[in-house]
Amino acid sequence: MRPAQRNRHDTLALRQQLIGSACKLFFSHDPVKIVKAQGQYMYDEKGRQYLDCINNVAHVGHCHPDVVKAAHEQNQVLNTNSRYLHDNLVDYAKRLSDTLPEKLCTFYFLNSGSEANDLALRMARQYTKHQDVIVLDHAYHGHLTSLIDISPYKFRNLEGQKEWVHVAPVPDTYRGLYREDHEDSVTAYANEVKAIIEQAHKKGRKIAAFFAESLPSVGGQIIPPAGYFQKVAEHVHKAGAVFIADEIQVGFGRVGTHFWAFQLQGEDFIPDIVTMGKPIGNGHPLACVATTKEIAEAFAATGVEYFNTFGGNPVSCAIGLAVLDVIEKEHLQVHAMEVGNFLMKLFKELKIKHPIIGDVRGSGLFIGVDLIKDQAERTPATAEAEHLITRLKEEYILLSTDGPGRNVLKFKPPMCFNMEDAKFVVDTIDRLLTDMEEQQLNQDKTSTCST
Repeated sequence: MRPAQRNRHDTLALRQQLIGSACKLFFSHDPVKIVKAQGQYMYDEKGRQYLDCINNVAHVGHCHPDVVKAAHEQNQVLNTNSRYLHDNLVDYAKRLSDTLPEKLCTFYFLNSGSEANDLALRMARQYTKHQDVIVLDHAYHGHLTSLIDISPYKFRNLEGQKEWVHVAPVPDTYRGLYREDHEDSVTAYANEVKAIIEQAHKKGRKIAAFFAESLPSVGGQIIPPAGYFQKVAEHVHKAGAVFIADEIQVGFGRVGTHFWAFQLQGEDFIPDIVTMGKPIGNGHPLACVATTKEIAEAFAATGVEYFNTFGGNPVSCAIGLAVLDVIEKEHLQVHAMEVGNFLMKLFKELKIKHPIIGDVRGSGLFIGVDLIKDQAERTPATAEAEHLITRLKEEYILLSTDGPGRNVLKFKPPMCFNMEDAKFVVDTIDRLLTDMEEQQLNQDKTSTCST
């Protein structure tokens, strides 16, 4: 029997007593207790409604009735492992294959993005017989040991970089090595990868994979310039390695113009392996790896079975199918493009008014607003971003920051986030930034008077 609902302070005290302190809370100084959610809204224990701007896991909306119904109905009939024949497994694989380039036709189902990326790494090494991996700076690919090792975002705070890991600069044309004024940033960034491969070869090392998020998220909501992946893939394939596209944060229509974020690079780019997670199950633990027949056969050639107890179970596949149905039925990919374009337009107008906004970038409902201290150096406005996030929470808007400087406002809301929500958020940020500017002006005046 469940105990009566606790107040927020009692829940926090029990969490601090029972849950590992490495498991962090949003707004740790004043955490929110969420007891219910629907669509793009979350509700605390007092019934107060918050607009969720960051939960890309609840892809088609929190507790979508079609997804809940699919899970409930299949749970009443059967849930078992994939060693038995079941139509849900093959139906789901077929539906996913219809969204991908033809050569990505073999699927493995798992429970989390971390599991998917770990499997992709194993496949790359088995197929190429090589060991080393190239990743982008500030990348995060998961919490397993194998993935911490290829995530600069994590390993720089732990045991450091392994000798088999090589870090390429993020193709960031706003604050990266090669910026918007560079004559050919695509080639310049790709040549950085080429140089890493050449240096590795000189040391007798061989590259198994180039592993990258299709749109770097933790790195600061980065949109790689079109053509970059093609040029990188050319260098990578020449080295006998494979290209792994991590779509865990950004797949399933979020970018608006395409179903997969890697497709933003152009029709002539096709990864060798694609990993999926987070939005795939709308909150249910589900993930997938898609790859070619050749890589799948090389992986099977070891004679060692790949078995995942819960991966591809009938309930998970029913949920995955329901998510695809909702995306299609509610036209959420087009919706993401239209609302995302509107949100970007509003922020670009705000950028003219508020000099703290240095850059607005994104695609669909994957948007970053880069806050800066000065236009010339583009110094990250870290403290200001943190203050803004805290004030937004007080206005019942849930938002967070990313990027090495923790200064990029990240927008990855449920895909049902609408035009009214976009205007509400931007109007609120406009008001809060105006308040911050006025406070700064008053402080400057006081400081001047005192001297």
